[in-house]
Amino acid sequence: MSWNYEIKDDGITVEELLRTEWGLGKKVVHELRMAKSVKNDKFQEVVWKEPLPKGTILQFDLPKADSPYEPNHDIELPVLFEDEHFLIARKPKGMNTHPNEIGQNDTFINAIIGHIIRGGGSYGEHVHRLDQGTSGLLMVAKHPVAKNILDRMLEQKQLVRDYEAVVNGKVHNKSGTIDFAIGRDRHHPTRRMVSPTGQSAVTHYKLLRHMEGKSLLQLSLETGRTHQIRTHLSHIGHPIIGDELYGGPSTQDGAYHLHAFRMSFIHPFTDEKIVVEDTAR
Repeated sequence: MSWNYEIKDDGITVEELLRTEWGLGKKVVHELRMAKSVKNDKFQEVVWKEPLPKGTILQFDLPKADSPYEPNHDIELPVLFEDEHFLIARKPKGMNTHPNEIGQNDTFINAIIGHIIRGGGSYGEHVHRLDQGTSGLLMVAKHPVAKNILDRMLEQKQLVRDYEAVVNGKVHNKSGTIDFAIGRDRHHPTRRMVSPTGQSAVTHYKLLRHMEGKSLLQLSLETGRTHQIRTHLSHIGHPIIGDELYGGPSTQDGAYHLHAFRMSFIHPFTDEKIVVEDTAR
């Protein structure tokens, strides 16, 4: 896995680029150093603590990394964005993000690993997750350095994820913020609940329109707790239609209406503003 990177600021060192700019962990930085993975445009090793002029071209040549997931070549999912570093694809409702038991290979990541291998790659790791019943966009890193960087971006709220949900009842406020900590429900193995002893969780919403007995909301996450949107909407008295686990009215197909339709962020290697939207929702 190889790619080129142009130094954006005068005087930065390779060490500073990896540790400070990209926020790579010590283990990943050590592996890159030991593998002599960073060279200049003349394929010569660079001194990691030597300041480099703006415009210097670095070549990254990563050791081959394999995915721990078994590829599934029978399931093809729509890929809406892809380059050598990561891809963004659509997960359908009813599909798990990753295997939850030994031998399971019908999940989103199994299908995406199949796609990556067919394209000549070998590694893929999901950066975040969607609940089985939630559809929409998921990001997958295509090499370990990208995974390390994207994990940090997610933690620092630099990956903006927008959702749409159809909820029960008429939401009166045109917009708002739901700020309640979320913890496990001790009386149920999978359900979450608002709890003062839980992890902080913040969800922003905007009312798009009212329908008969329902409301369509656009939501964005400031944090990424398990079942965050579902828990928060239930807590304010507007559970998602079909989300019976959180008190929503049942639907004919048994599905609930929550879709991750947009992702936006600054590309960590090119500095481009990337916006990926699923228009098929």
